[in-house]
Amino acid sequence: MVQDDAKGEIVAGGNAPREKKLNVFARIALFIRQVFAELRKVVTPTRQELVKYTLVVLGFVVIMMALVWGMDYVSSWLTTQVFGVPA
Repeated sequence: MVQDDAKGEIVAGGNAPREKKLNVFARIALFIRQVFAELRKVVTPTRQELVKYTLVVLGFVVIMMALVWGMDYVSSWLTTQVFGVPA
């Protein structure tokens, strides 16, 4: 691992010699720094995007519910036809 001075991040170096393994607390601190670095990259969607994504998810859920209901209805009908006893 080599520290990239431009960004202050730890990156894997191609020909860099292996460094000594960090202790537990240093690894935890490194993990937390990397988490914050990733969180800085997160982009919050606009209201319009959020509404669009919500509608897409709700539409998908409705379609999947209809598909499962249809499969349940067909299997119930098939069971009734084979065994002659309503479920």
